[in-house]
Amino acid sequence: MKIKDIRNMTNEELNAKLASTKAELFNLRFQHATGNLANPMLLNTLKKDIAKIKTVLTEREMNINSNKKAKA
Repeated sequence: MKIKDIRNMTNEELNAKLASTKAELFNLRFQHATGNLANPMLLNTLKKDIAKIKTVLTEREMNINSNKKAKA
């Protein structure tokens, strides 16, 4: 997933995507532990996607907080 696509999503979409990505990572970890995982690089890709989503959410949260401080 590209950061440009993530930045175009709304906060609700990002939270939903974050939850589904975490669930998928959880399932892939079980597959990896049992030796059934076909592509182990998916683990790294999902971890990076989760980090990107969290980064965008944090940036938006800080931007909202800085706007509130500027208005006060």
